[in-house]
Amino acid sequence: MLKIMPIYGTRPEAIKMAPIVKALEASEKFECIVTVTGQHREMLDQVNELFGIIPKHDLNIIKPRQTLNSVLTKTIEGLDALFAKDQPDAVIVQGDTTTVTAGALAAFNRGIPVIHVEAGLRSFNIFSPFPEEANRKITSQVSSLHLAPTSTSRDNLMREAIDPATIVVTGNTVIDALLEVVERKVPFKDETLEYLTEEGKRLVLVTSHRRENQGDAMRGIGRALARLADAEPEVHFILPAHKNPAVREALLPAIQDKSNVAVTEPLAYGEFTRMLAAAEVVLTDSGGVQEEAPGLGKPVLVMRDNTERPEAVDAGTVKLIGTNEDRIFDEVSILLNDRAAYDEMANAVNPYGDGHAAERTVAAIAELLGVGTRMPDFDVEELASNPV
Repeated sequence: MLKIMPIYGTRPEAIKMAPIVKALEASEKFECIVTVTGQHREMLDQVNELFGIIPKHDLNIIKPRQTLNSVLTKTIEGLDALFAKDQPDAVIVQGDTTTVTAGALAAFNRGIPVIHVEAGLRSFNIFSPFPEEANRKITSQVSSLHLAPTSTSRDNLMREAIDPATIVVTGNTVIDALLEVVERKVPFKDETLEYLTEEGKRLVLVTSHRRENQGDAMRGIGRALARLADAEPEVHFILPAHKNPAVREALLPAIQDKSNVAVTEPLAYGEFTRMLAAAEVVLTDSGGVQEEAPGLGKPVLVMRDNTERPEAVDAGTVKLIGTNEDRIFDEVSILLNDRAAYDEMANAVNPYGDGHAAERTVAAIAELLGVGTRMPDFDVEELASNPV
């Protein structure tokens, strides 16, 4: 059997890698050597537990307030030792974190083929999102197989002179994961969330953690939430607070005394998908949420000036609003009070996947390694005519 080593370190990577891991484990062609770096810790472990994944290797690199360079060097050193021991036939990295770049560079330097899941996303601004845009571009240069989630991502790669024969459009595995987990209706550990959801209260889900938003921009986001809470007393704002102290120090002071703002610990993925399904509006600076929420018919307001995921913006289900306090207040208020504006965005057709991305991924890996044939590319036009 060919040895494939999926490498991931953060919760978003774990979510998107999980369907691939399960598909590899079900295949008779491959031995799956799951390796985690621990770039996130508790949130990463929660996802692995949810999907029944037990990593073979765990570098456990996480340290309080560590630098990007520290993460990069520790990951490369740890992975290099594992490569020498296990000698994988290929490694898989997903997305755009420091774990991804470290895994890709370490494998490339060992002569091991790199398979890049969610390849080809571009904001065209090397500093936003930071450092993700640079991580994506670096990883593309050393990858042997580029698994693009959409045709837009494929086109981005081709503009960078990536060989078209090495690109496969798979759809995004986050939709595979979402469609599986949302059906479980995982109970909330937080009694307040369970009550608000079961009572059918109007909910706005808020997530904010982007490095480039930390500081003044994030303090402005906190003030905007406080104003919204005062202006919309019947609406409950749900904020799963990121573990990063810099995030909490900026966001929480303005909202800590608001009775209709529920600040929680980060939600495990099963709970998060249930909240996503229950929310009326999603306000976020996350990348992955831009892909998930449209599949559940939820309008998404993105607190960024650009996005590497333009497909849902083009479809009208996602809107870029930046981080200006007044703009955030105005845009959320419109969706909460203008039904026509809300309905215009609440489009359940998701341009990112059909639930079969993992199958296409494993087939593409089999072709790369000479033991199979790839499947036809994901076609968003076909999905639009036959919604999930």
